[in-house]
Order: sequence, then C-alpha cells, then structure tokens
Amino acid sequence: MDLSLILTNLLYGVTIGSALILIASGLSLTFGVMGVLNFAHGGLCMLGAYFGYTLVQVTGNFWLAMILAPLIVAGIGILMESFTIRPLYGLNPLYQLLLTVGLAMIIANAVLLFWGGDQLAITLPVYFKGYFHFWGVDYPRFRLFVLLFSAAIAVVLWITISRTKWGIVIRAGMHDLETVNAFGINIYRVFTIVFAIGAGLAALAGVIIGSMRAINPEMDFELLTSALLVVVIGGMGSFRGAVVGSLLLGITDAFGAQFFTGAAKFSVWVLMVVVLLFRPEGLIKED
Repeated sequence: MDLSLILTNLLYGVTIGSALILIASGLSLTFGVMGVLNFAHGGLCMLGAYFGYTLVQVTGNFWLAMILAPLIVAGIGILMESFTIRPLYGLNPLYQLLLTVGLAMIIANAVLLFWGGDQLAITLPVYFKGYFHFWGVDYPRFRLFVLLFSAAIAVVLWITISRTKWGIVIRAGMHDLETVNAFGINIYRVFTIVFAIGAGLAALAGVIIGSMRAINPEMDFELLTSALLVVVIGGMGSFRGAVVGSLLLGITDAFGAQFFTGAAKFSVWVLMVVVLLFRPEGLIKED
C-alpha cells in the first residue's frame, strides 16, 4: 500500500477529528456538569458558521470572525440556559431533552429566515490557500492550521479543567452538585458559564468547519450526530473521552471514505456499535 496515501488519510482524519474535539468537548462538558444532553448543540455550531460568514463578509477580517462569532453564540447560550433550561432543573430530564430539540428547530428556522437556504462559504485569507509539501503529501495550509489550533485549544481546556480552581469546581460538579453548593459556590452560575463555554466552542468549530466546506441550513443535524457519536464512543461527560473519540472518529471517517467509497458513514456507525457492545460506558469513563 502507498505510504503517502496512508499518511494523507491519517492527516485528513486527524484534522477532522481535531475540529470535532471543539464540538464534542462542549457537548460532553455540558452533559457531564449539568446532566443536559443538548440537542441544540449542532444548531449552535451552525450559528457560529453563519455568524462567521457574515462577519467576514462585512469586515473582511477572518480573525475577527474567529473571535466575535464564538462570543456572540456564547451570549445566546447564556440566554438559552438562563431563560429556557434553568426552569427545568430538578424535573424529568426528558423535559430538557424535548426543550433542546425545540430550540434546535427554532435555530434552524431562524437561520433559514435570516440567511436563506443557499449554500455559503467563508472566505479564507490568502496566506491560508495553497499546500505544504512533505513526504510525498500535499497538505492544505488551512487544514494544518486547524490541526495545530484545535490541539492548542484542547491543551488549554485540559489545563483549565485539571489545574485551575474553576476546573476543580467543574470536576466536583460532575460528581456531587450538592457538595459543591454546600461550599457556597453558586452552582447555577457554574451551569451558565459551562453552557456558555460549550456554546462558544461549538461556534468556534462552526467557523472552522464553515471555512473548510459549504455552509447550509442542514449542517446542524450532521454536526450534532458526529458530536453524539464522539461522546458515546469516548465516554459520556469525559473531556479526555471527547478528545480520543474525536480523533478515532475522524480517522475512521477518512479511511472509510478512501477504502469503502460510498459507505464512509457506515464505518463510524460500526465503530460506535463495537464500542457499545464491548465497553458501553465509552472508551474513557470519566475525567
């Protein structure tokens, strides 16, 4: 087998996986701390892509879109958590699930209303166009940036969760919310911040993904499905599981597309079934 072909698919798979880390880690964090499986997460990612597109169109500045789009969507996430999800804490989790499905529908229709149904694309700066050539592989410059940038964000998140006071509160919240509350920490404020971080990460991933492929109003379902697959494979509520699951899913998808043309998505579902059969709690149980 051609070594350059294997290396090309491996790099593409890791790039896809590194973008998924941003989406899945937010979803996993929200579920792990708040117990909310947010079905509107794909919609928040899609909003990031559309806001990123508009900001680049208006300002011509890609980096401004990378900063402002996540902040705008994080603000929307704060409103969503404060006014829709918070009143349902303590009730049957099914209510939160149905609520987030409804929010996903609202976001999808809002996107159609404001941006229409045409496919759009975020314009990249000139220096991101072209390829790096090494070991017989032509690798797009922007994909290399995505790989390094996502890795840097993952490291920052890991340090924040494992080494800082906020990380201790978040990890404690995953295990025992009542104890955290007993220490005088406003757990609802923690919920709001965690939800905003998850929404911001989803939007950041949306800008990146919208720069690599076309943006359309149906992309939210595809993104949500990928994030859920990662969370199931890696382990519910586990940040390390989200990282491992994302990379595994990305590599499986890339090699599946190369060697099982027409059935690439089939390979990732097979992966999920195998993990569920032999390790139903996911590859990494929890942080």
